[in-house]
Amino acid sequence: MKELRKRLMLSLLFVAFVIFSGSVGYMLIEGWNCLDALYMTIITVASVGYKEIHELSPSGRIFTIILITGGVGSVAFALTTAAKIILEGELQEVFGRKRLEKRLRELKDHYIVCGYGRMGKIICRELKEKNIRFVAIEKNTVSLKEKEDVLIFEGDATKDEVLKEVGIERARGLISVLPTDAENLFVVLSSREMNPNLFIVARAGEEGSEQKLLRAGANRVASPYHIGGLRIAHTVLKPAVVDFIEFATKSGNIDLQMEEINVQKGSNLTGLTLDECGIGRDLGIIIVAIKENTGDMKFNPTFKTAIKSGDTLIALGEISKLRILEEMAAAKG
Repeated sequence: MKELRKRLMLSLLFVAFVIFSGSVGYMLIEGWNCLDALYMTIITVASVGYKEIHELSPSGRIFTIILITGGVGSVAFALTTAAKIILEGELQEVFGRKRLEKRLRELKDHYIVCGYGRMGKIICRELKEKNIRFVAIEKNTVSLKEKEDVLIFEGDATKDEVLKEVGIERARGLISVLPTDAENLFVVLSSREMNPNLFIVARAGEEGSEQKLLRAGANRVASPYHIGGLRIAHTVLKPAVVDFIEFATKSGNIDLQMEEINVQKGSNLTGLTLDECGIGRDLGIIIVAIKENTGDMKFNPTFKTAIKSGDTLIALGEISKLRILEEMAAAKG
């Protein structure tokens, strides 16, 4: 499509050059005024077949032959290219819309990211890295390249019909990082009403907005300014700790990664202590904490700590070993 537009611009420039040259040619050869020369040039290159407004001299006839030869072809090429752009653009829009609707209908247990700005792009990149299905909502125009990389629905996330379009009733979670707290609050209220079981994370910008978003139905609220301020302070006060956390949580790091692993009902790990299951001894994985089904968090559990069904293990280790632990934590087939 980009190449077609370039060809259209070049052909239009050539047509303009032909019309200008033709008009100047008639003025010099036949001595006509500007309007008569322009009119004669237009009817010649357009091949409408009108009679000459003045009798042509032999030189004028030779010039007209040259003008027809060069002008008619350039006009035809420009019209053909323009028609092709219009047709391909409409077809691309129709089929692109159909593909998007089909992909949205197929989404289930997915995440919805409201806002594809600077924060939204980082969130989408992390979700994509983990092969988690998601769709982003952005009301501003998004480039074609970004749409190829990420499933993006162009629309206003504060509108109920847009949330329904992206499958809010079938979604697992929603992340709202819109520019203003009012927009995020509106999205949280609407989302919670349409899907009571949805896990909602919202961005808070102003001080005091956190409690409002929690009361509206958000499960978690994050303040980028607060988090950013703490990170900068810790970088100065505890640089080694910050380096370790960044290393352990960086996407794509094959040496070390921190993950949460859910112990499913019927897992081989259920009822065993950390020592008995051999997580540290055989896999070299460190269990940093265990979040129980009740929500209580046990930090630095001992080797005698028993694993229960529904626990979430906060584990630190190599990715390949963490995958083995996930298989162990899964329900027995």
